[in-house]
Amino acid sequence: MTELESFFSRKGALSKVIAGYQPRAAQIEMAEAISNAIELKRHFIAEAGTGTGKTFAYLVPAIFSGKKIIVSTGTKNLQDQLFNKDLPLIRKAVKTPFIAALLKGRSNYLCTLRLKNAMTSNLGFSKEDAAALAKINTWAKRTKTGDTSEMSGVSESDPVWYQATSSADNCLGQECADYADCFLVKARKKALECDILVVNHHLLCADWSIRESGFGELLPNVDVVILDEAHQLADTASNFLGITIGSKPLLDLAQDALIEYFKDATDLPELRRTAEELTHQVKELRLTFGVELKRGDWRELETNPDIMTGLSTTQKNLQNLTAQLELASVKTKGLENCFKRAETLLEQLTLVLKDNNGKWIRWYEIHRKSFTLSRTPLDIANEFKLFMQQHKATWIFTSATLSVANKFDHFAQNLGLTDADTASWNSPFDYASQSLFYHPKGLPHPSDSQFIPLIVEFALPVLQASKGRAFFLFTSHRALKQAEELLKHRLNYPLLVQGDRPKALLLEQFKKTGNAVLLGTSSFWEGVDVRGEALSCVIIDKLPFASPGDPVLKARLDAMTQQGKNPFFEYQVPAAVIALRQGIGRLIRDETDRGVLMVCDPRLLKRAYGQQFLDSVPPMRRSRELPDVQAFFAEPY
Repeated sequence: MTELESFFSRKGALSKVIAGYQPRAAQIEMAEAISNAIELKRHFIAEAGTGTGKTFAYLVPAIFSGKKIIVSTGTKNLQDQLFNKDLPLIRKAVKTPFIAALLKGRSNYLCTLRLKNAMTSNLGFSKEDAAALAKINTWAKRTKTGDTSEMSGVSESDPVWYQATSSADNCLGQECADYADCFLVKARKKALECDILVVNHHLLCADWSIRESGFGELLPNVDVVILDEAHQLADTASNFLGITIGSKPLLDLAQDALIEYFKDATDLPELRRTAEELTHQVKELRLTFGVELKRGDWRELETNPDIMTGLSTTQKNLQNLTAQLELASVKTKGLENCFKRAETLLEQLTLVLKDNNGKWIRWYEIHRKSFTLSRTPLDIANEFKLFMQQHKATWIFTSATLSVANKFDHFAQNLGLTDADTASWNSPFDYASQSLFYHPKGLPHPSDSQFIPLIVEFALPVLQASKGRAFFLFTSHRALKQAEELLKHRLNYPLLVQGDRPKALLLEQFKKTGNAVLLGTSSFWEGVDVRGEALSCVIIDKLPFASPGDPVLKARLDAMTQQGKNPFFEYQVPAAVIALRQGIGRLIRDETDRGVLMVCDPRLLKRAYGQQFLDSVPPMRRSRELPDVQAFFAEPY
């Protein structure tokens, strides 16, 4: 028996620290495969179905190897779980000593200097912001890590955190008066000294795109990079390799320039005037974009003279502020920092406004109170391949959803992985007895104007049979809102709707209620773990093809067509299969879960490509008859 087999065995070290531990063959096989990949320095793509125990399957061989490891996760929540729950549990079981550290992006750490500046600012804050800052100030006196996720009294998404955290743009570095006690500096120091470093994809890609100083020194010393939730990596990397500039960083710069003006530069009235002019112009430009919330192609902006004039004026206002900040920059480090930020923003805005050279996709997005302008690379495969070659580490990619019909081509091609080994382990759950896949007869085509009202009629008897306890997932917010109107007076169960409350609170309410129906879109398709009876049914409105009107997707599909490829079958179908598999993954989370999956898209059986979807879902019982659903829910749990 190998060391790993012994560790994961029925009476092994892991069984001593986990109550009711049962060995899983797939977990042991995956751990052995990852151990071999590390030893042989082979890049490895490892797919492991829900319930395999993939986290321990990669952490344990990584620790046994004695090498320096980076583990990158898809989200900060998963990062926290891995560092605060999984690693401490493994530490109790392994004899190998190891030092672990957690590192997040700069904006996740309290900046004591900026908090002090905010508490003494002359700008004034709203009553709500002032109260939130007071809570942060109280917490600041007792925190040991400065990690903002510790602070439950103020939501992590609250914009007021901008006043109490720093960015690469506004950090004063070693010239900061609070540098010796800086939480970020302490976290980075631990990161340099540890054996296992836990980061997230955003931070990893920030290093890659050289957006964040201070992290790049870590990767050259790393032997192995393990990427969990690796199916998210291409999108995250694409965002970081491009440029995004918008109203928020411009308004933040103007506000910080005013704070510095009132502190140290009141003898330069032009500085105040240009900061206020930029603020006014950016707000005016947001109004010019209109009220519709959307993502659009740059060519739409070029046909709107008001927007193009507004962008030009904004660029001139930013140039004026940059010039004034250059004059003021000799006064203090804060003003010098604002000048450097202004220079960077001006460079970014100029690049985005430049004509496209064929390697970039330019697009815009309108939010409720802001806008963003973006330049995204057409293709990241070559860039990522170069990145891997620069850092001679072993790269291991893992997720529950990396393959399409048992092939890894889509995932590997997106990241330029030409020489990686692959393996897949199915979920240990008994899907045939634990679940039912229901695809009713007579469904309308998704292009039907009455599609949502009609599928709601199909869903209602299923929701009655399941007694609520369901996720009803949609591919668009518009469809979700339409379904909400149709369901709110016809359900006997609590109706929870994405957007009404923060996601974490909505999930907590769903679990607590026990019989609710939650309407959600893409953010509830993955990364959501509801075990037990509270979630016994997942209904999906249609196959999750990304919107062909999305400017980034459209440009990539057009490029594939020009290369003689078939973008629908080579890109859109595989991406939709992986998205569907993520949605299905919400249903069965452990060996005692039971549930019904309902897919309301007739293309599943009426189009040839539907077979790829069917070949990629777990081996559930299948039915097209409502009585089978009712009988399933009538069985004892």
